[in-house]
Amino acid sequence: MRTRIIATALALALSAGASATAIAETVKVGVIGPFSGPFALQGKNFKAGIDAWFATHGNKVGNDTIEVIYRDVPQPDPAQSKSAAQELVVKEKVQYLAGFYFTPDAMAVTPILKQANVPMVVMNAATSAIVTKSPLVVRTSFTTWQTSTPMAKVAYDQGIRKVISVVSDYGPGVDAENAFKTAFTALGGQVVETVRMPLSTNDFSPIMQRVKDSGAQAVFAFLPSGPTTLGFVKAFNENGLKSGGIKLLAPGDLTQESDLPALGDAALGMLTTFHYSVAHDSPENKAFVEAARKAIGNPAELSFPAVAAYDGMYVITRMIAATGGKPDAQKAVDAVKGLAWVSPRGPVSIDAESRHITENIYLREVAKAADGTYYNKEIAAFETQGDPGLKAAP
Repeated sequence: MRTRIIATALALALSAGASATAIAETVKVGVIGPFSGPFALQGKNFKAGIDAWFATHGNKVGNDTIEVIYRDVPQPDPAQSKSAAQELVVKEKVQYLAGFYFTPDAMAVTPILKQANVPMVVMNAATSAIVTKSPLVVRTSFTTWQTSTPMAKVAYDQGIRKVISVVSDYGPGVDAENAFKTAFTALGGQVVETVRMPLSTNDFSPIMQRVKDSGAQAVFAFLPSGPTTLGFVKAFNENGLKSGGIKLLAPGDLTQESDLPALGDAALGMLTTFHYSVAHDSPENKAFVEAARKAIGNPAELSFPAVAAYDGMYVITRMIAATGGKPDAQKAVDAVKGLAWVSPRGPVSIDAESRHITENIYLREVAKAADGTYYNKEIAAFETQGDPGLKAAP
């Protein structure tokens, strides 16, 4: 009965929204993310990226004005995410949904997109399969397959042959594990053990003992950026793994810029592969960082979700232009298939078939600047990377 009521409400909202938007000059974008709680910094970065877009490009597309409405989902909660999306569509009459830091939250919303006639622009959630759940999903962030696969070659080229994989037990973590293992074993390496931790894990000492006992030369790790990654890297050092010569390899989630001051010298030399570094050297990134740091308030808090939100707003503006500000989700998505531009992270494009972003993945090393601050120094690039995980997506 509840499903029928929601479906009716969505249909009525769509009908009313279509007639209203024909004369309205405001296009609403609903952004769902963690704006409070332990992951609030990631939501703050969503907002900083969006505000940076408005600061540098304005909030108009032709005669239409963009209005962003935020909804808070503090931790992974598919039911709350879906409820927030339905409320944004039915009550607020948004024409676009965006944000989504966690994969389960994005997955929960995909079933309503077609009926609501609303595209979804994923600004973080990193499981490959999300874009396969609806033809109305476009990604401007990355996937863990995309960022993890190059690390296998980095490890092998450094002479590492035995690795233990340690990941958070949810979509992106499983993707990261599979990505690294697939690429590393293809090169001739061996993953001696795979460990999947509950998302709620915050005591990592038993995990570090398993790493020691495994006989591996390195640990490949993935956890969602936030308090848990900081705790994991600290535990790696405090339990003597770094001093014992074991390498810590990971996608860039583990060394997001906002965590580097707390990690300090313990993180120096750590290698990660990722789609973005705040220190990326380009005119586009310098302009973006200046605007985003002003928007976020504390420059040290700027991190990778901001750039995907910034680029997400670019994609949404192209959708609005293509539809004349009217609700037409399929036309909006079709308009950005194959779209290419120079992002603050480097050259990017939206793959016409998968609707996933193609981008460079950079090998970065945690370094210390002359002023004593820590940063992710880009030392190599894997250019024009698509998402190898789409071949493995169910």
